Amino acid sequence: MKQRGHGTCRGPVPSLRDGAMSKRTSLKRHEKYWALAMGLPGMLVLVVFVAIPLFLGVEWSFTNKRLISPLATRWVGTANYANLLSLRRIRIEPVLDSQGRAAMDENGQPVFPAVRDITKGRDELRDYREWFRLKRGLGYSVWLAKDPSFMTALVNTIRFVLVIVPCQGGLALVLALLVNRKVKGKNAFRTIFFAPVVTSMAVIAVVWIFLLNPEQGIVNHFIFWISAGHVTPIPWLSDRRYAHIAIYLVSIWQSAGFQMLIFLAGLQSIPEQLYESVHMDGANAWQRFSHITFPMLRNTTIFVVISTTILAFRVFTQVDIMTKGGPQESTASLIYYVVQQGYREQHIGYASAITVVFFAFVLLVSVTQKMLLKTESEVE
Repeated sequence: MKQRGHGTCRGPVPSLRDGAMSKRTSLKRHEKYWALAMGLPGMLVLVVFVAIPLFLGVEWSFTNKRLISPLATRWVGTANYANLLSLRRIRIEPVLDSQGRAAMDENGQPVFPAVRDITKGRDELRDYREWFRLKRGLGYSVWLAKDPSFMTALVNTIRFVLVIVPCQGGLALVLALLVNRKVKGKNAFRTIFFAPVVTSMAVIAVVWIFLLNPEQGIVNHFIFWISAGHVTPIPWLSDRRYAHIAIYLVSIWQSAGFQMLIFLAGLQSIPEQLYESVHMDGANAWQRFSHITFPMLRNTTIFVVISTTILAFRVFTQVDIMTKGGPQESTASLIYYVVQQGYREQHIGYASAITVVFFAFVLLVSVTQKMLLKTESEVE
């Protein structure tokens, strides 16, 4: 009599390894869901406050949209960009008298025709205004622009960046080297140097208005004292020769502490053994800095330069509070001009075109800096 078995296996029996793999797959799936759930609020913020305004700004830059207007928004194409970027150059020669010679004024200087008299008679120059002029021989080369205020703001912003980036970065590196030394009270110095960073620029600008006051400001009193009375009070905020210098000083003083902390973190990551080895070889302080400190801070310096450049392009608060873009637009920046056109003049479409040009320009500068300041690994 045959005994019936307990049963036969009709399929592969799951192993412990298969169960572990299934559990691991399920865990990864749950991690993806949690990562998506945790990142969703940040992505929503980026979409609502960055992506959507960016696309709307690009769209509005092709219209004549106004902030408050009963008229319907009209599509104008590239007219806003043409108005912003149009430049022409003309040559102005002295006015000739009846004898064919240059006419002179009462001071013995050649008389030149007014630019508006030249542009008024030529249809292709009708909407252009003088931006600046250069002396060329007996006459002038005059650059005309449809929006000379935009061109002036662009040049002011570029000049601001060219001054702020090296000066602020250099000061930050010096401060980082000082507070990195093993001396008493270095934490107090770090706090003092970093305090302006966490202070509102609006408050700082108001304080510096009092400090730079021509008659009662501490800065002018200090200059008068160290010069033994030979330097008269300087009109820092009302003279175009000094107004931009005042903006430079305030900006460098306020933000240098932030770059100082970045350099300080880079300095503290350098192995101490490197300094000990070169010290045993008789290297002096400058040799230690030039051969160890600065090369080891290469990546840190790249980050500081790029971040400082982007922040310098955004100068606005100190200009708005201290000088209102003056005198004679000598301190007007691109962001200040955007706010002026968009909110004070209510030309939203035109201001959007300015922001698009500004974004493209900053992106181009940042990419160029990244290419020029690439790391050694990227070079290889």
